[in-house]
Amino acid sequence: MKRLGPVQQKTLLILLGIIALSGPRTIVQQARLFSELRKEWKKIDKRGMNRSLTRLSEQKLVTENILPDGSVNFMLTAEGNRIARSLSLFGPSIRLKRPKVWDGKWRVVAFDIPERSRAFRAILREHLHEAEFYQLQQSVFVSPYPYEKPFSELIRLYEAGPYVRIMTVSWMDNEADLKRIFFGRRKSRNKR
Repeated sequence: MKRLGPVQQKTLLILLGIIALSGPRTIVQQARLFSELRKEWKKIDKRGMNRSLTRLSEQKLVTENILPDGSVNFMLTAEGNRIARSLSLFGPSIRLKRPKVWDGKWRVVAFDIPERSRAFRAILREHLHEAEFYQLQQSVFVSPYPYEKPFSELIRLYEAGPYVRIMTVSWMDNEADLKRIFFGRRKSRNKR
């Protein structure tokens, strides 16, 4: 993923929110979304927003269309939309909530992503590290936490389904080692 500053991230999210307003929603949902967008808009420095839009346009994350009346219309490109959706899913970094009690299952993410998609491979690895998955092998990561849903959404977002498998397993041959890694010595005895 391209490195974006906080104003650029917020700008992409606001543009994504504007797109979401045009989608099918109830009046209550639209009012709530509009209210959130309005709050975020007020927090942004307008000059910073203009610089941000210029940079996003240079990075080909937004397109700039000048209308006949002289006003400017900004639209997310496909890549801008993908990055904005990823930001809305995870934020600038992944902060997933861990359950207080382990359910006794392991989440395994295995992938074989082709070289032409190496950018996504790097993004996936970065998110797995941020979510504190343990790297078992080059392209196999494991975690005891139920993060299947956000990672499934990320994979769907990047259309990488054919290359990535997410598994929930109840036993692994190196479970004792994994328990020590994730829960420490004392806690591993108390867990399944």
